[in-house]
Amino acid sequence: MTDKTKKLSRWYFGGLSSAGAACVTHPLDLLKVHLQTQQEGNISITRLTTSIIRNQGILALYNGLSASLLRQLTYSTIRFGAYEVGKQTFETSGQSLLFYQKLLLAGLSGAAGGIFGTPGDVINVRMQNDIKLPPELRRNYKHALDGIIRVIQQEGVRHLFNGCSTATLRAALMTIGQLSFYDQVKIMLLQTGYFKDNPVTHTVSSVFAGAVATTLTQPLDVLKTRAMNAKPGEFKNLMDLFLYTAKLGPFAFFKAIIWVNTFEID
Repeated sequence: MTDKTKKLSRWYFGGLSSAGAACVTHPLDLLKVHLQTQQEGNISITRLTTSIIRNQGILALYNGLSASLLRQLTYSTIRFGAYEVGKQTFETSGQSLLFYQKLLLAGLSGAAGGIFGTPGDVINVRMQNDIKLPPELRRNYKHALDGIIRVIQQEGVRHLFNGCSTATLRAALMTIGQLSFYDQVKIMLLQTGYFKDNPVTHTVSSVFAGAVATTLTQPLDVLKTRAMNAKPGEFKNLMDLFLYTAKLGPFAFFKAIIWVNTFEID
């Protein structure tokens, strides 16, 4: 078995790792969704967490976990897999891709993942947001598959792709920030002579890449979350959603950014 075969056999590790991480970070993702869908008021993380546990129980923090796993197994597997296989296909021995080529490859990989991951993302956002709605307005999806079937039956297939445009652009920018910048920062660190190819270098590269990715995508993440949680006909188009969110001022597009920076996996 050649080195190339060994590398290619691991293209799916990104999706599996993201799914595993989602099991740990899901409560934080749920809190992020609640913050991003707020239009009035400004509740703190502590008050929000306490309110959810007191009123719904601690397991409510895991609402939508099945949808989160579905999203990661589609979205993350495709974007990580496409990027890694693309790099291994186009890189020659001893000659890595140029930075702009990595940017392009990451953008295309992220866009593909964003499209295929949107249905899982829609169900995930809706299930996470259900507990803040009055009982009569809740969708009460039993699990991700139940949510997908009910959306198709009650709203049509098109509504499984609510927010697809923002999700796709966000995924492209996220993948550019996470993967191409990670590769480039690692190369630059190794070239200084002060860093070796070890966990420290990987950690420093990941921190820089994560900061870039979150900064690039946060406004789109807010719009995506609101679009996916919207009822049919609530917003006419993306501009209508943008103007509605903008009523709260420019910082409304960066809700939960500090919180996101602490756990962003996708």
